[in-house]
Amino acid sequence: MSYPTFHNLIGGQWLPAVSGKSILNLNPADHRDVVGAFPSSHAEDVALAMAAAQKAFVSWRLVPAPKRAEILMRAGLLLKDRKEQYAREMTREMGKVLTETRGDVQEAIDEAFYVAGEGRRLFGQTTPSELPNKFAMSLRVPLGVVGLITPWNFPMAIPAWKLFPALVGGNACVIKPASATPLSVYNLVQALVDAGLPPGVVNIVSGSGPAVGMALVEHPGVRAVSFTGSSEVGSQVAQRAAALFKPVSLEMGGKNAQIVLDDANLELALDGALWGAFGTTGQRCTATSRILLQKGIAARFTAEFVSRAQKLVVGNGLEASVEVGPQINPSQVETSAKYVAIALAEGAKLLTGGHPLTEGAYAHGSFFEPTVLGGVTPSMRIAREEVFGPVVGLMEFDSFEQAIEIANSTDYGLSTAIYTKDVNRAFTAMRDLETGIAYINAPTIGAEVHLPFGGVKRTGNGHREGLGAIDFFTTWKAVYVDYSDKLQRAQIDNAE
Repeated sequence: MSYPTFHNLIGGQWLPAVSGKSILNLNPADHRDVVGAFPSSHAEDVALAMAAAQKAFVSWRLVPAPKRAEILMRAGLLLKDRKEQYAREMTREMGKVLTETRGDVQEAIDEAFYVAGEGRRLFGQTTPSELPNKFAMSLRVPLGVVGLITPWNFPMAIPAWKLFPALVGGNACVIKPASATPLSVYNLVQALVDAGLPPGVVNIVSGSGPAVGMALVEHPGVRAVSFTGSSEVGSQVAQRAAALFKPVSLEMGGKNAQIVLDDANLELALDGALWGAFGTTGQRCTATSRILLQKGIAARFTAEFVSRAQKLVVGNGLEASVEVGPQINPSQVETSAKYVAIALAEGAKLLTGGHPLTEGAYAHGSFFEPTVLGGVTPSMRIAREEVFGPVVGLMEFDSFEQAIEIANSTDYGLSTAIYTKDVNRAFTAMRDLETGIAYINAPTIGAEVHLPFGGVKRTGNGHREGLGAIDFFTTWKAVYVDYSDKLQRAQIDNAE
């Protein structure tokens, strides 16, 4: 079997892992198709990358921010030219349908253009001093070398959310791509390199989370860590980073609800629910995993939603007719099956789906049927725990107030949608939903790069991607210029 071999990018050079070992990147739609062999790295590789990043940071931080931004703009244009190639390669390694991987690359393009504009907007403040003949101001300055740990479900967009703000802020970066989808990060960084990014400013170390991710968190040269992944791993990252006094940005799981009130446009709500639940095969942190139905429309909505779910075409995402691709690997299929079994044992009803697809065209892939569960109650595990698969639970409620209470009843707080024509209830929902993102008459998925992205509770720790990422990847420096030509003592009672 012939397939390409990739290396780590360290100081502008492509180097194999110190161990000499590799991890095979398999097509989740057909495990016989090997996308490539990527380094199985460890702490030694992280140390090499850190040394290169620290060396590059010395000069990169002195490049004017508008000039750093010009590199991002050129990278965005290169991504635009390579969009179809990179999207097809992403579908092959990650599985989601081609229209979605095109959108993933487009989000990286959008992020490049947006953050490039921030190169002239790294504003500080000037302010009056309390003393005469003294000038006071504040500046944004880079942190140093930052560690970036990225997930497999948006293998180019999310790395772009992290890399581009970090770079325009003047930081050097070591990035660990998800071991299931490293090629898309390689493609993203290749665009930066081709756009003129100096060697060592971005370094790629590929490998498993325990071997590379934690080594990155623990390396003394890493000034901050940005992590996207599960809440369980995020907790470990946060605890270790806290012990080392390192800032950490966490974007983690969700248990997102779509609320449908009696007065909703049901066709619109059905379209949103189908896309929110089964887009990206349910493998989004913003995926709709709970649909809350007011009792007046519950029966009608349920019948139509189940019918539409049954008609979805599952298969290889490169095929034009396919609407739902594979799950990322057999382990995720097992998780989906496990949660369906738990839900049924707790009293939920299987309305459609519920099983792995293993016959015929599905025999060599990781496929699971689009699944709808009815009779779900707020106390069930299927209503509280993240599945990260094409599994959605339907729940019924009486009043608007009860819907808000159910939506807020989980440990997560990323995204919620409400469908209603009542403007008063829409604005009340905006105020009362305990989530970082709220959609009115739109699905729970579909964030835009120039707004803050993140959540509350077990979803995040207060930092945001998008608007807010610059805040995380820079720090403040206060500057005082005393031109009085004499000693002036601040915070001393100077009254005569």
